Amino acid sequence: MVTLFGTDGVRGLVNSTLMPELAYQLGRAAGAYFCKASGKHRFLIGMDTRISGSMLTAALSAGLCASGVDVDLAGVIPTPGIAYLTRTEGYDAGVMISASHNPFPDNGIKFFDKNGYKLPDETEEDIENILRHDEEIPRPTGDKIGVISHRPELADKYRAHVLSTVQGDFKGLKIVTDSANGAASDFLPAMLEELGAEVTAIFHEPNGVNINNGCGSTHIETLQKKVLELGADCGIANDGDADRCLFVDEKGQVMDGDHLMLINALQMKKEERLHENMVVGTVMSNLGFGKALKENGCQTVSTQVGDRYVLEEMLKHDYSIGGEQSGHIIFPEFNTTGDGLITAVQTLKVLRESGKTMSELNHLMVTYPQILKNVEVYSKNGWEDNELIRDSIRAAEEELGSDGRILVRASGTEPLIRVMGEGKEINQLERIIDDIASVVEHELGVENN
Repeated sequence: MVTLFGTDGVRGLVNSTLMPELAYQLGRAAGAYFCKASGKHRFLIGMDTRISGSMLTAALSAGLCASGVDVDLAGVIPTPGIAYLTRTEGYDAGVMISASHNPFPDNGIKFFDKNGYKLPDETEEDIENILRHDEEIPRPTGDKIGVISHRPELADKYRAHVLSTVQGDFKGLKIVTDSANGAASDFLPAMLEELGAEVTAIFHEPNGVNINNGCGSTHIETLQKKVLELGADCGIANDGDADRCLFVDEKGQVMDGDHLMLINALQMKKEERLHENMVVGTVMSNLGFGKALKENGCQTVSTQVGDRYVLEEMLKHDYSIGGEQSGHIIFPEFNTTGDGLITAVQTLKVLRESGKTMSELNHLMVTYPQILKNVEVYSKNGWEDNELIRDSIRAAEEELGSDGRILVRASGTEPLIRVMGEGKEINQLERIIDDIASVVEHELGVENN
């Protein structure tokens, strides 16, 4: 059986693996799942700036309406805005049409429950099972079908919420923002200006096909150059749907999610807001992250990659902050999912209150050299059982010993095997990772199969 849902909803190449027909069917199945009780039900839908967003929104909305669900359209809005508004405005569920950091030909559909949380695996499986028995889904008629309403004003409620999470202003701060020509384009630059910062916005003019194109949190080089050119205090990069956030300090050095979690966690500890002095990371978190936390009287626990898995661990123990090296950072005090805008303003708050430069905050953590290599494969299934791949990993781990680590995993959203290594010596790491990647490519690579 083909599984539709990956680590972050349903994602694929639009009109190839992700078709409007599928979006329509998903709408009917999701409507049937979330709206079992009698009475009227409401869904909220938002999207990023991809050219395919309106098509998929229309198809999904039609499927929901065919199941008797009313649909409110928020328009272009960050993913965390949909999570927040679904919870605070009393919707049965929310949907974001986005493929996050992927290029514009891709798109995706991710659901949030009424509490603003991403769906657990079991719920996604239930929706898939309903979809596969589409003929059994009720088809209401007459005045029982759903209606579609445009609600762009809802975005202002999310803006107000983000602004409410900081007190005071950012006057005197000179900031460059890179919105990836995505959902943050009409949000973060204007919000920071409202807070008094001097803002230079780049990559904030979406045209439907330029989202994530050489910009945003996965292509941060232009932002680095702009920060240095303007002598800015820092730069901020979001991805296409603005649930990620990375910073660049005034020296042009990148601050990834590990660094941002660390400096925010230490501020929260100082304010006695860090429950059990614990920070939740993932298996991709740098070795230096845990070491820096320990040196400052904190600790960390790791989950598998995916911010919903981070959130699950946080909810179990009521932890105060968690996230991923990629920039998905969750502040459950303020939102139920990774929020690139809240991460931005919270980090700027730390900068303002610390009296330090961003590079000084950046150097609170010593980053161990880390290399990540992606190998395109024809199939991710069963790679763990390949003896040659396993032998290459074992040999690498023996060579690194306690001074490093190897992590090999399949991407949840792309046909890739990711090979990551950490250690003290970059040359040694490069050789080791190249060796493992070569074995993976030989065994599973597209060109060799």
